[in-house]
Amino acid sequence: MTETTTHRAGPGEDAAPSVRPILHYTARNTWLNDPNGLVWHGGLYHLFYQNNPFDNVWGNMSWGHATSTDLLHWTEHPVAIACDEEEDVFSGSIVVDHGNTSGFGTEEDPALVAIYTSAFKEGSTHQGTQAQSLAFSTDGGITWSKYAGNPVLGRGSAHFRDPKVFRYEGSAGSCWVMVAVEAQHQQVVMYRSDNLKDWEYLSTFGPANSSEGEWECPDLFPLRVDGNPENVKWVLVVNVNPGAVAGGSGGQYFVGHFDGVRFTADPDSLVSPDADGTIDLRQCLWLDWGRDYYAAVSFSNTPDNRRIMIGWMNNWDYANSLPTAPWRSGMSLAREVELATVEGLPRLVQRPVLPPVLPLDSGTPANILQDAELHDSAVQLPDAMTGSAQLIEAEILPGSARTIAFRLLCAPDGSAATVLSFDAVTSQLILDRRNSGNTAFHEKFASAESAPVKLDGGVLRLRIIVDQSVEVFAQDGSVVLSDLVFPLPGSLGTDLRVEGGTATVRKLAVSSLS
Repeated sequence: MTETTTHRAGPGEDAAPSVRPILHYTARNTWLNDPNGLVWHGGLYHLFYQNNPFDNVWGNMSWGHATSTDLLHWTEHPVAIACDEEEDVFSGSIVVDHGNTSGFGTEEDPALVAIYTSAFKEGSTHQGTQAQSLAFSTDGGITWSKYAGNPVLGRGSAHFRDPKVFRYEGSAGSCWVMVAVEAQHQQVVMYRSDNLKDWEYLSTFGPANSSEGEWECPDLFPLRVDGNPENVKWVLVVNVNPGAVAGGSGGQYFVGHFDGVRFTADPDSLVSPDADGTIDLRQCLWLDWGRDYYAAVSFSNTPDNRRIMIGWMNNWDYANSLPTAPWRSGMSLAREVELATVEGLPRLVQRPVLPPVLPLDSGTPANILQDAELHDSAVQLPDAMTGSAQLIEAEILPGSARTIAFRLLCAPDGSAATVLSFDAVTSQLILDRRNSGNTAFHEKFASAESAPVKLDGGVLRLRIIVDQSVEVFAQDGSVVLSDLVFPLPGSLGTDLRVEGGTATVRKLAVSSLS
C-alpha cells in the first residue's frame, strides 16, 4: 500500500510536478482512465479504475485501486484485479453482497463482488469477444480472486462491456440488475440475476440522442425530484465516444422511468432528428459541456443514499498525449448529483465535493467584492497559490454589460490565460483554453467550449475550481463545464473583466483549497 496522498509528488518522482493537480486523483507513476467499481465500504470510499500498471499510455488494462475517507485525499494501493494471458480487465462495477446471494462471503461478513468486462485475448477460449466476469474480495477490497466460472454472461459480441450492477427492489421484485452496452450498436442492454452468476435478459434501450459514436460506461439510478419522496425519477447515464457536444468523448443522460424490466425515457429527454436525419447535440442532456469529463459513474452503497459520481478527466481525442510524466491522466472531483426542477423539467444538478475553504493568506479575506458596480473595467483578483487549488465563487448581475470574463492562470507577462466568459447577448458560458499555455502537444487540444446558461432573476452564479484544470459549476450546478489546462510556468494571475456596459458583482469570494 502506498501511504501517500497521490496528488503530492515526492522528490524525483515526477518529471512535471507543476502540472500534477492538488485535489484531483492521479496515479503515482502510471496511466489511468475510466473509474470502475466505485463503492463505499468499511468506512472508505473505494475508487477502482482502468490502469496500465507498466506504462503511462493505454494498455495492459487492469483495475487500479485507491481509497479515501473524504473523496478528496486518496491513498493508492497495489493493482486490485490484474490482466493476464487470457484477458484484459475492462470497466465494471462493485456491489456489496449483503444477502450473500453469490455465496462468496457470509451474511454476517458480505463479500465485495466486482462485475467486470473480460476482453479476451488471442489464444483464449473466448478470443475476440467481450463478456462479463466476476471477482470477489473478503478482506474489504484489498485482495481479489477471479471466479472460476468466468465468464458469467456473454453474447458472442466483440463490444459487449461496462456492466453497472445495482440492487433493485420494486414492482418487478427483488434482484440484481445489470446495465451494460453493445457499444457499436449504441444500445444499453439490461439483465437480471438472483445470485450475480446466472443472468436473464430484460430489455434494450437505444439508439437515442447522440448515437454516432460508441456507447460506453452506462449507469442507472433513481433520484427524488426536488427531494420529494413521492416524485422519483430514474436517470440513465450513457457515455459516448466520439459524439459529445464539445467533441470527442463525453457523457449524456436521460430522465425517465424504470419498472425493473425496461427503462423508458421521458419525451422531453429525447431529441428528434432534423429533416436530414441529424441530431442537434446542443438539445441533448449532458453531464458536462466541457472536453474533459468522461466515463462518469456513481458510487454504490453510499451512506444516506447520496448519489456521488466521478468521471475520467480526459478526452480520447488526445488522451495518450497529455504532457505529464511519469503519470498520465486523472479523475474529476467527486460530484454529488440530484434531480431538480429546472425550467419546469427534472434535470441533474451537480455539486463538487470540496474541502473546507481557507483564506488565501492571513492578510487576505476570502470576500473580495460585494455589491460592486463595474463599468468597462477590470479588477485584479488574488493570484492562485502554488501547492493549493483555487476556488472562485461569484454572483453577478450582468446588467447592461455584454461580457463578463474571468481570466484564470494568467502568465506573468499576460501572454497566456484560460478565459471563462459569459456572453449576455447569446446567453452562452464559454470556457476558452486556446491560449491557456501548453496546447501544442496535440492538434485537437486547443479549444473553446460553450454551454447555454439562463440567468435566474438576472443573476449569474458561478463556482469555479482551478486545479491544473478548470471545473465550472454554473447556476447551482445545473450547467457544468470542465477542461484540462497546462499553463505556462508561473501562471497564477487572476482577474475579472466587464466589457460593453455595467455589471453588478453582488458577491465574489476567492479562496484556496488543499
